[in-house]
Amino acid sequence: MLKTKLAATTALLVSLAAGAASAQNLVYCSEGSPEGFDPALYTAGTTFDASAQTVYSRLVEFITGSTEIQPGLAESWDVSEDGLEYTFHLREGVKFHSSDAFTPTRDFNADDVIFTFERQRIEDHPYHGVSGGTWEYFNSMSMPDLIKSIDKVDDYTVKFVLNRPEAPFVANMAMDFASILSAEYADAMLEAGTPEQLNQAPIGTGPFSFVAYQKDAVIRYAGNPDYFRGAPAIENLIFAITPDASVRYQKLQAGECHIMPYPNPADIEAMKSNEDIVVAEQEGLNVGYLAYNTTMEPFDNPKVRKALNMAIDKQGIIDVVFQGSGEIAKNPIPPTMWSYNDAIEDDPYDPEAAKAMLEEEGVTDLSMKIWAMPVQRPYNPNARRMAELLQNDFAEVGVDVEIVSYEWGEYLSRSSDLDRDGAVLLGWTGDNGDPDNFLAVLLGCDGVTNSNRAQWCYEPFESVIQKAKVSSDREERTQLYEEAQVIFKEQAPWATIAHSVVYMPMRPEVQGYKVHPLGSHIFTDVSLAE
Repeated sequence: MLKTKLAATTALLVSLAAGAASAQNLVYCSEGSPEGFDPALYTAGTTFDASAQTVYSRLVEFITGSTEIQPGLAESWDVSEDGLEYTFHLREGVKFHSSDAFTPTRDFNADDVIFTFERQRIEDHPYHGVSGGTWEYFNSMSMPDLIKSIDKVDDYTVKFVLNRPEAPFVANMAMDFASILSAEYADAMLEAGTPEQLNQAPIGTGPFSFVAYQKDAVIRYAGNPDYFRGAPAIENLIFAITPDASVRYQKLQAGECHIMPYPNPADIEAMKSNEDIVVAEQEGLNVGYLAYNTTMEPFDNPKVRKALNMAIDKQGIIDVVFQGSGEIAKNPIPPTMWSYNDAIEDDPYDPEAAKAMLEEEGVTDLSMKIWAMPVQRPYNPNARRMAELLQNDFAEVGVDVEIVSYEWGEYLSRSSDLDRDGAVLLGWTGDNGDPDNFLAVLLGCDGVTNSNRAQWCYEPFESVIQKAKVSSDREERTQLYEEAQVIFKEQAPWATIAHSVVYMPMRPEVQGYKVHPLGSHIFTDVSLAE
């Protein structure tokens, strides 16, 4: 039965790809399955690509290919002089998608904005605990403390009242977690006793409407003729879920898909020399890292963490895992981001000194786990191989490493546990072009048990990043973030590993695809040449 289903799925993809010239059907060989289809519940780019960037829209949005903000579901916005009130003036006439289970009776309005954020903010909201309801981004970005109220001024005006100024607030509203859902659909599903349908059969206002999902195999979307920016050229968008990079490449060569992400670094030169493949590339706004659980012995000791960092041969990792598509990372933000502190010196690769430092701290016969991601990411094309290299490096200083892994959704969930053992390989691609999105979200106290996989809450660092949040002075914020990077390097909650170049191989008939600096894969403006 399984073979029959897979054969049928492959046949469907081949026929769709073959008919693309006449029907504008685009097949994207995605790298993994989404955790769900409600972006506010998750943090993985795989999930955002399948939900936020296809089905949904936001109040403000990034122009594809840049970090510049443009109007979205809000046509304009005003900010009070004290920076505590943001008033969004909403676009009228925007249509929600419909499905067999739901037909909207009204256009998008302020009620949808209120619902989208209040379910994340208010603990007794009927949707607060639905589908797990951890609201990882919302909480990690201090939104519960930041937002005082969200007020409906009228049907097409919404005011966010803050408890303090927040410099990146508008940019934050362009992030995937802030995708706007239908309050009417939510009410209908709640009345039907199936509130989880918001996360399984999404309804939005985005360029594509959700059609069907066969787990671990295929997601199908249809172009939205009522999309407020204009109907996309692609009539049918298909995500062919293909976890293996080599298989994605084979499908691309065979014409079974048009675009694939995260190629094996070893395949890139061959792709570039293949006249049937176009390889777009861009320096990524990302960082790959190894996060220690700083709440557990001996990783609660910064000297032990520094010693382990000195045992890592980063250049060896760059050579073997990235094969020319990455560079050594010394800071928790990428060098392409403003406020990057280039004056910081990286931990030297010095196994003898590392071993001596561990002995000085009384650490002998240490056994630990390193968690390796099961999927390719832009900041780590082969986590298993990276973990093996780290295993060898740590063995040189007397540390025994066991490599563990889980299915991607489970990996993300388990790795955020406060009592997680060992160190976890993860990474981050910027969401809004602001240093706060790295330093506060990944390393701030509000991110502990969520996006802060090091479980690191360090008051001197926290004080600095909180000051930077409320300042509207770019120069002052730069100085504070430079200071935060110094503290980070001294305390070493992570081993920073690499920043990567992002490559996107595609068929030559693909027109209009742009590599997005924030890591999203966006097909709104894509078409296929005859």
